Amino acid sequence: MRRMSAPPSIDRAALLAACNAELQPALFKDYGPNGLQVEGKPHIGKLVSGVTASRALIDAAIDAGADAILVHHGLFWRGQDGTVTGWMKERIKRLLAHDINLLAYHLPLDAHPTLGNNAQLGQRLGLVATGRFGEQELGFIGQRADGEAFADADVLAWQLEHVLNRPVTQVGQAPEAIERIAWCSGGAQGYFEAAIAAGAQAFITGEISEPQVHLARECGVVFYACGHHATERYGAPAFAAHVAAQLGIAHQFIEIDNPA
Repeated sequence: MRRMSAPPSIDRAALLAACNAELQPALFKDYGPNGLQVEGKPHIGKLVSGVTASRALIDAAIDAGADAILVHHGLFWRGQDGTVTGWMKERIKRLLAHDINLLAYHLPLDAHPTLGNNAQLGQRLGLVATGRFGEQELGFIGQRADGEAFADADVLAWQLEHVLNRPVTQVGQAPEAIERIAWCSGGAQGYFEAAIAAGAQAFITGEISEPQVHLARECGVVFYACGHHATERYGAPAFAAHVAAQLGIAHQFIEIDNPA
């Protein structure tokens, strides 16, 4: 009888080394640890990617037969009390019970020039970056890839809603056609002033806070809040697929819907 060959697998250290070499986490001052957050089995044949290490994602990854999970939002953040109780206990318990590795990359995944959240978001919106701005140069600024301008702020809003498949919050109107666009995924509303200083006519991010409403109205720069999850759902699967192909292992992206 012909014996079935085992699916390909790699050492955990090889996966971690490949991720770190591509994302260079040591270059970033971040809000939590990047890299391996929970240690699981030493050999990895299937990598699951997702946006956030929620219990729903962990349970879905268990069902999918994952040996490792790669996310943008991990378990540990600056300012936590450090206890493993409640929801934290439940998430970690599942990972340990099934010997699953958890890898998380926050700002390094935002910043990657081709596979990161900002790069992937811009690609889907038909934007090409011509520069960077903001703290740690996480923000991208550029124009439409076809060289055209958006006729007005409402046209750009329609494009955002069409691509992201969700309503967006638009504050302000541009006095002219929009050519220079800045974007930074997730909770980057604090980058708005830097985007204005960089010459943006419009700024795209995930969330908005009270001060940005007034800045948009007073400075004539349109602010678009498109959802934290919606703007950050592209980097993890793009990066994980790239690394999995490079290492010859299986990959699956699991979407856990989040309206925020």
